Amino acid sequence: MPLYEHVMIARQDLSNTQAEALNEHFGTILKDNGGTVVDTEYWGVKTMAYKINKNRKGHYSYIRTDAPSDAVQEMERLMRLHDDVMRVLTVKVDAHDEGPSIQMQKRDERDGRRERR
Repeated sequence: MPLYEHVMIARQDLSNTQAEALNEHFGTILKDNGGTVVDTEYWGVKTMAYKINKNRKGHYSYIRTDAPSDAVQEMERLMRLHDDVMRVLTVKVDAHDEGPSIQMQKRDERDGRRERR
């Protein structure tokens, strides 16, 4: 099955547990349609570059999935209809990276960065 990565931005006035419950809710929708959730990460509340629906901040979540395209389309459709979800980005990837995503790694653990002078 194809591998996907999803980033979702939820409204800022939700609690942390409600934002994490959205991951579980959409994960069950994906499982009901024949897919599997490989990993989920809650990135926390972050400031956005511009306002979306009069919100300056949002709860960011990251989901790695292994699912058929029909299941992903159904999950995206329900995400767009959900009142608490502001934006969704889905990317098809060849392979999932092992370990935490770049957002979850500490700044000193990231490799390939130049030092400032």
